[in-house]
Order: sequence, then C-alpha cells, then structure tokens
Amino acid sequence: MFLLLLLLQLFLTGQSTAALFPPNNATTHSAALHACDQLQSSLGSSIVQTTGKEYQAGATNAWNLQNCQYQPTCIVFPRTSAHVQTAMKAIYSTGSHYAVQAGSHSAMKGWNTVQDGVLILFTYMKNVSYDPKTDSITLQPGIRWQEAVTALEPFGVAPVGGKDVGTGLLLGGGISFLSPSQGYAADNFKALDVVLVNGEMVTATASNKYSDLFRALKGGGNRFGIYNSSATEALLKATARYTREVNDPNAVLLVALNNIGGEFFSFAGMFYRGSELPAHIFGHFLSIPAVPCSPLNSTVCSPPPPLGPMSYLDVMATQGSENQRGSVQHFGASALDGADEDAYLAAFKHWSNFTATFKDEFALAGMAFTPIPESQVQAGRAKGGNVIAPPRGGWAAVQFGEEMKAGVKDVPSRVQKGLDLLFEQVPPSPRLPLYLGESDPQQKVFQSYGDYELLKQIYTKYDPTRFNMAHTQGPGGL
Repeated sequence: MFLLLLLLQLFLTGQSTAALFPPNNATTHSAALHACDQLQSSLGSSIVQTTGKEYQAGATNAWNLQNCQYQPTCIVFPRTSAHVQTAMKAIYSTGSHYAVQAGSHSAMKGWNTVQDGVLILFTYMKNVSYDPKTDSITLQPGIRWQEAVTALEPFGVAPVGGKDVGTGLLLGGGISFLSPSQGYAADNFKALDVVLVNGEMVTATASNKYSDLFRALKGGGNRFGIYNSSATEALLKATARYTREVNDPNAVLLVALNNIGGEFFSFAGMFYRGSELPAHIFGHFLSIPAVPCSPLNSTVCSPPPPLGPMSYLDVMATQGSENQRGSVQHFGASALDGADEDAYLAAFKHWSNFTATFKDEFALAGMAFTPIPESQVQAGRAKGGNVIAPPRGGWAAVQFGEEMKAGVKDVPSRVQKGLDLLFEQVPPSPRLPLYLGESDPQQKVFQSYGDYELLKQIYTKYDPTRFNMAHTQGPGGL
C-alpha cells in the first residue's frame, strides 16, 4: 500500500531576508573558528572535523559542483539530535555562519554548504523505521528516498517522497509520484522534531502549541530550522490538456524536454495505479508517434519499457540516480495554468531560444512539467494544509534545469542574465506558487505562496533576531 503519513526527524534551523548570501569578513571568520573550537571541545574531534579524509569527503559531497568549492571551517557529523542541538547552540552563541546538508541534492549555490562557517552534515543519521500500529514512518534527515523506499518495501508501504534525493525535498513541499492522491509530500507529516536556531528542540504537530511552526515547515525551506517539432507541439498540448482535465488521484504524469548538444528529445512518464493506462487519461500521449533515439543521445535516451505492472520501487528507478557528482547544476521554476495551452507553447519557444543561445555552455539543459491536480490540493487540505497554500489544482509546476560542461566552476554571468530573461518570459500564471526545490536562488518563491503573510509572522515568532537570515544562505522574502 502507499503510506499516508510520515513522522520525520528533521533538523532545520530557522529565519528570513536581509541578504540571500550573508557576507563573510574577519568577524564571521573569527566567529566560525570560535564555534568550531567550542564544538570540538564538547563533541570531540570524531564528530567535529576541520581536516582529514572524512572532512574533505564531506566538503566535496554536494551534487552541485559549485557547492563542492566551499571549505567549511568545520563539519559536524551528528549521530543524535542532542549533537544537533549542541551544534546550533554554539553557532547561535558565537554568531557563526552555518549550513545544513542532508541528501545534498540542491542546485542552489550555497544553500547546503558554507564558507567560513559550520556545516552540519547528516551522514550518520540515516535510520528509517515503520510502526504498523500507527501506520507511520520515521525518517532521519540523512537518508535518501531510494534508501527509504528499499528499506520499507518489505513492509508493503511507501513514503510520499522523491527519487534518489534527500529529505530536503520535504522543505519545499515536495512533489512525489504519490502526490496526486496524497498531496504534497510535506502534507503527510505527522510530527516534526525541529532544532531551532538557538539550539532548542521542539516537536511540532498539527495540534500542539507549535502548530504554526508545523504548518510553516510544509514548504518553508531551510528558514525554519534544519524544448520544436509537430510531435513536440502535440506533447505540450497534451500536457496542458492533461493538467486541466485530469483529476484522477491514481494517475501520475511527468513530461521532460531536453537539449543535449543542440539535439532535442522528450520524455513522458505515465503511471497509473491500476491494471492499465486508461485511454481517456493518457490517450493523447499514446497517440504521439515515438521518435527513435539517435547515436548522439543514445547515452541518455533508451527505448521505453513495455507497458506492465511495476512496483513503487520500479517506478522510482525510472528516474535514474542522482549520485553522480562533479558538474555545476542550476534550477529555475515557473507554474502554468492548464487552461492556457498557449503558455505551454510559449514557454517551450522561450526555453528553446535560451538553450540554443547558450548550447556551448551546457552538457544538458531541460524543461519539465509536473501536473498538480485538484486531488493533490484537496488531499493536502484534508491533512491540515501547508504554507504553500495553492488556490486550486489544474496547473503544472515547471522546472528549468541546466548542467554546465565539465570544467566549469560556476554559472557564467552571461548565462545567468539569460536565465533571468527566461524567468521574465515564462512567469507563473496568476496566483500559482513556485516550487522551492526547483527554483533559482533569486526567484521570489515565498512571495508566491498563498500563506506568505502567515509564513512571515511565524518566522518572526521563532527567529525574532533574524539569526537564520543573517547567518545561512537560503530563500529570501521573509
């Protein structure tokens, strides 16, 4: 069965906007040294490391190559929640910059690592368990979803999570293969053990005194604790039609368009919890003739698997692995109403122009559509709602993703200017929220949330001195 509820040990570390990128200077360097000295004295050199093989492996662990170029003053490898509390108390008292890294799968520069600061890395906190009495999963923050799904499959349950990425997916709300029937991944929280910026640990639920914090964590990010052809046009129109018309919680669709070396190819992943792919749901996609893979893209393009039953683990495996490191990655986001087919065609036009302009910069560039049906929105509301608070379903979350060529150490400024123009050309439809986990650091994601004002109030309550905003990178706008 598909599990409905999660009990997550998430060690977040809260706040809001003064600057998206806190400045570094002699004072912050000194504060980081002070914090690391304190932590080595209290936790020991095996947990708090400043050099060595494990330190270096941790510092270069991030999926995005940009985030492998930071050198934290020290790395804390906690084994228990008490270690996380001790780390945050020292960070808070010394005014040190800091960052938290779970699965490390972030395209946002600096969001999961830090220069001249303390990095809390959850390498050793990867436990997962299932309680059949309460029908609940407990996850520690260092586990990746593929690991969790594999461990839980013998119990006949599956978490509402992502593929081979980390639990950080939940901080942006989280879009899962199970979302059409279960809501955003974060809608399935039962309880959250949260370490606040001052080191205090609280358990937030929908009904206790931290219910506001519980809601804010459903999409609040790290601020609250720790491609043109007739076939392509047919694919885009079918995507828009599916998005506006399909409200079956058993149906899941992911559409991706990719540009590799100037050659475009597309992918449509169609999944249905039943005995067949219903023609009235997926017929428009199945009628589009498949184009065989060319020698150029044969390394990333393969014939589709035959239609047939798949386990949830099999479904997850169709998306491949995110374990490969060594390249600079970048994301951007939009959200398009399914009623506006022209917006989907225009988005593709602008994206294909962008990728053609900068094709020599990219190893791969993609644009993906994930439909958000009304069933997903209602499932979330039935579980208490989340701070994203989308007004309705029938729209698609849009992701732009780029992988720079080997040897590139940062997103070139001219590419970033092109990206900024692309975001202006493909804005979200009115009142639709951006997806935090697939956004550009400069995009105003929180401002797109339905409960933005509430989110700001809750942030101020739990971090009145705005410590998190001043000392760790992340989304702005609070």
